[in-house]
Amino acid sequence: MLRKLLPTLFILVTTGLVVSACSNKDEVVDNYDPARDYFTFANTEQFVTEHLALDLNVDFESRELRGFAMLSIRRVNEDAQEILLDTRDLAIKSVAFLMADSSAPAEFRLGETHKTLGTPLYIAVPDEAGERFDLMIEYNTSPQSTALQWLPPELTAGGKYPLMFSQSQAVHARSWVPLQDTPAIRITYEATVRTPESLLAVMSADNDPLTPRTGEYHFDMPQPIPSYLLAIAVGNFYFAPLGEETGIYSEPELLDASVYEFADTQAMLELAEEMYGPYDWGRYDLLVLPPSFPYGGMENPRLSFITPSLLAGDRSLVSVIAHELAHSWSGNLVTNATW
Repeated sequence: MLRKLLPTLFILVTTGLVVSACSNKDEVVDNYDPARDYFTFANTEQFVTEHLALDLNVDFESRELRGFAMLSIRRVNEDAQEILLDTRDLAIKSVAFLMADSSAPAEFRLGETHKTLGTPLYIAVPDEAGERFDLMIEYNTSPQSTALQWLPPELTAGGKYPLMFSQSQAVHARSWVPLQDTPAIRITYEATVRTPESLLAVMSADNDPLTPRTGEYHFDMPQPIPSYLLAIAVGNFYFAPLGEETGIYSEPELLDASVYEFADTQAMLELAEEMYGPYDWGRYDLLVLPPSFPYGGMENPRLSFITPSLLAGDRSLVSVIAHELAHSWSGNLVTNATW
């Protein structure tokens, strides 16, 4: 059954990727250029982000993330003097250049807000910054972030702890990180995330199933990914293994049902590797979210976000897992360059 199912789902994933990339224009553009991403302010022909380092505090009371984003940037055009980054509803506190031997505050300004694209962040780049430099941005999100959903305890499965999760696709990463928010740019990233000690943070990165609950969590994503695959979730999550390279995170109230429902995940992964080549992402885990998660699934690398509506009790809906797993090749490894 799996051998018959996976090739069909792989084709559907690939087709959906192409269709989504061709159907998202919300306004008429004269002299439309299919090689240009019209859904970003970023001047990627002049500057390219190669790595992102996040240091964030999760505040459930104010429904905000606060902290720093450090972007490691390469100047592609030696004459370029200004970086444009994407933001939406972010409060930018400060910007600084970190160079080989020094640091210096940066001149920056926010441009005019667009209803779809958000607000461009303009940062002047001095000549002495050179070809490669780090850009440190202090900021916080707002409760209106289109990427972050903050759930009070009564909207979770357990009813005792709050929960937060992100959805960055298609252009929502800019509402929780200031960055070049376009699939034309792929970045590696690392993060330190601080939460209430009773909760666990997970990301689309190298989640360690044995991580203790300390309130401070560290992540690394060594494979470059587009910004729409940045993902974070914080809640009363616990882990259960499914196989050597697969497992499930969920609230404890959903864990047993999730383990039963998605028991074939390791077999799916092994069969997919036979068909499409090595799985290049390390582990493949699932995060089962509360019913308010508005998607069947989201193919965040290493950690697919999954709706609990798939917990039918008879494994009849697990084709969604095969679909999200297929995105590990078509989408996460090979990505549309524009929306």
